[in-house]
Amino acid sequence: MDSERRRITEIIKILEREYPDARCSLDFNSPFQLLVATILSAQCTDERVNRVTPALFKKFPDSVRLAKADIRQLEALIRSAGFYKSKARALKECSQALVKNYGGEVPRTMEALVELRGVGRKTANVVLGNCFDVPGVAVDTHMGRLSRRLGISKHADPEKVEKDIEKLVPKDKWSLFSHLIISHGRAICTARRPLCPECPINRFCPKIGVATQAAGRISGL
Repeated sequence: MDSERRRITEIIKILEREYPDARCSLDFNSPFQLLVATILSAQCTDERVNRVTPALFKKFPDSVRLAKADIRQLEALIRSAGFYKSKARALKECSQALVKNYGGEVPRTMEALVELRGVGRKTANVVLGNCFDVPGVAVDTHMGRLSRRLGISKHADPEKVEKDIEKLVPKDKWSLFSHLIISHGRAICTARRPLCPECPINRFCPKIGVATQAAGRISGL
């Protein structure tokens, strides 16, 4: 376990140098806006969400107004984010719960957040880490994929991946680790064709040999 923690520490150091500006890529100006944006980001790119939210937040800048939104108007505003009908219902019901139970404010605990419609542990950790400085591991598709490739977790279940990461990564680095891994997953360790020879942490990756051999067979080397 100690050797694994040292390995992860080295990985973090390298990724910090590679991605010094790693941060949440969703645009927001308040905890409420980040909560909404993260709900919209389910099965949708952050880039697409950032195109949707300006008009959405102009019309519904806070939970009070979103709680009273006409559902058809809300659907129209978020249509391009995908699954717009279910997301519109989630946003409206989530906002209604915020108004009813929290005075319109976003709660600051995992327990309270996951009770809201459309909010799971990943969304809660994104909000807690980026708005309230509460450390958390946000397990999205990048985090799940890279945690398995790096030998951090063998699981597909996001909650189990989260627990495996928490055992190896220092708590004060949980939120940063999420940003670093997401940045690396987008830039180098992509889903279909990871750029293993160019990867700055490939010497710490148990999959590098397999991936390099596969790339060689594909290219005919």
